[in-house]
Amino acid sequence: MSHTIRDKQKLLNRVRRIKGQVEAIERALVDERGCNDVLQLITSCRGAMNGLLAVVLEDHIRTHLVDAEHEHAHDEWSATEQLIEVVHSYFK
Repeated sequence: MSHTIRDKQKLLNRVRRIKGQVEAIERALVDERGCNDVLQLITSCRGAMNGLLAVVLEDHIRTHLVDAEHEHAHDEWSATEQLIEVVHSYFK
């Protein structure tokens, strides 16, 4: 079972909080609030997204890469290479 299915409710709760934060950004823009308020809302949302990414990435590494490395040590596409690819995609 995939970790995103196993932890589905916990992840959905995080996503719903992020959705609320994005909606707060939209409301702030519509209400023409100051840039300081908007920036604060954006950084809060960014922090929540980074937190979600960290949880999913950590579970992905533990579930699919570390354990897979031992099971499929002969595979051409190693866990190390997969991890590097994931990290590179994050910084694009």
